[in-house]
Amino acid sequence: MNTLSFDATHANTFLRPHELPYLADQTEAAARLLESKTGPGSDFLGWLDLPMDYNRLEFEAIQEAAARIRAQSEVLVVIGIGGSYLGAQAAITFLQHTFYNQLPAAKRNGPEIYFAGINLSGTYLEHLIELIGERDFSVNVVSKSGTTTEPAIAFRVLKGMLEKKYGKDGARKRIFATTDKARGALKQLADQEGYATFEVPDDVGGRFSVLTAVGLLPIAAAGIDIRALMEGAAAAESGLRTPFADNPCYQYVAARNALHRKGRDIEMFVYYEPRFFHVAEWWKQLYGESEGKDGKGIFPAAAGFTTDLHSLGQYIQDGKRHLFETLLEL
Repeated sequence: MNTLSFDATHANTFLRPHELPYLADQTEAAARLLESKTGPGSDFLGWLDLPMDYNRLEFEAIQEAAARIRAQSEVLVVIGIGGSYLGAQAAITFLQHTFYNQLPAAKRNGPEIYFAGINLSGTYLEHLIELIGERDFSVNVVSKSGTTTEPAIAFRVLKGMLEKKYGKDGARKRIFATTDKARGALKQLADQEGYATFEVPDDVGGRFSVLTAVGLLPIAAAGIDIRALMEGAAAAESGLRTPFADNPCYQYVAARNALHRKGRDIEMFVYYEPRFFHVAEWWKQLYGESEGKDGKGIFPAAAGFTTDLHSLGQYIQDGKRHLFETLLEL
């Protein structure tokens, strides 16, 4: 199994030899506090154990629902915003064919997958409806509350389309709701209408929810082996709890912290492979929403090379020295 590694060779040009070892104890102490679930934000740390500790019965239900979607629909529309779609889109665009939606149906062997509720553009929604046309489609609406404005509007429109096309009975078989397990507007509607429902765990924040039904249902609908995905995540989880000297995660944490202390307040997430585009979008949310608090934090930005070398490259190379680059490569 391939695993992540970390190379700080180029960062060492800007760091003194003692800096990363100096931060090793602080990094490991922060990791222990996180794993103990006793620090600030401890109510939302369920994601730490997800690769190993998850609802196996729901996991099987997710696989069954994904198979149903693949059998009955030419198009799947995933409705959600922020953490309700970014992780899933990142996984699908990274793991599937670059032009997955454009492949012939026989070669794709699954539905085209599109995302809605990610903006307030009437034009975007109108064009999506035109694209669906008369084809069979299903909807996976993802919202813990059901009242977030962008997804709520998109769901109202697409739900109406499904009911007009298939009737209320037929529509309920094509609507899959991922929401709170007990309360909220979407949960109430799903119970009332008889939609298949999946849970957004109370202790998992949206941006960390890709290994719950939030991400797993659309990922499985795209034909990706989610059991292998969970096994890989569990292996990574175990491998990234090693001591500092052998832990690429801890070393990355220490390097970016040391650079931040030197005034490098912008981190450029750089990739050369286009299928990392949505990984970068998800990464920006993970870091921006997690660290951007109390007037603090490193600003997360992204650049796709070599494309952005012809636009941002000049600034990155010769502009103000307040940023550093993190390159993700295969």
